[in-house]
Amino acid sequence: MYYKNIIFDFGNVVGTFQADSILKHFCSSKEDFTLLSSILFRNWQALDAGAIDYEENAQIAISLLPDRLKENGRAFFAEWIRYVMPLPKTWDFIRELKERNAGIYLLSNAPTKFAEEAPNVFEILKLFDGIVFSAPLKMAKPDPEIYRHLFAAFHLEPKDCFFIDDTEKNILAGRALGMDGIVFTQDIDAVKKAVGF
Repeated sequence: MYYKNIIFDFGNVVGTFQADSILKHFCSSKEDFTLLSSILFRNWQALDAGAIDYEENAQIAISLLPDRLKENGRAFFAEWIRYVMPLPKTWDFIRELKERNAGIYLLSNAPTKFAEEAPNVFEILKLFDGIVFSAPLKMAKPDPEIYRHLFAAFHLEPKDCFFIDDTEKNILAGRALGMDGIVFTQDIDAVKKAVGF
């Protein structure tokens, strides 16, 4: 291993986060899907950044839906986390890292609801040495401050860390602070090669 610590994003790295695949569980027609998508996800970046309150946003979004879809909206905001699916190869890799005593950390953009519920929903997170979700801190990747928060909170040297994220701008932000990384394409072998596993 070239690095002491491996930092994971969550969405599309540890678990799936595809708006379309989640939303299909909450509607049955293409027309409803399009309408729900345009309203339910419209403030997601602000939710990730903690710039707006989760429940307040949910109430506003539901109010914008036609009556026939209001219950769909309520169900979505209450239950969408159930449809974030584990990525088994990443979970296996995390367990292998743990066996090698590597430091394992999470740095993920996520709304407050996910930050509160994920540690109890996804068993793999119990193996992590530290977890940073964006919304509770009211900052989000690629803001350098959230990376600095991770390093300071867990006494990490950026040069000792390797970051795995599915978004290039987030990797570049880490590199600007001295942390190497890779854009994750669900190719665990490429990640293992990059970290000298």
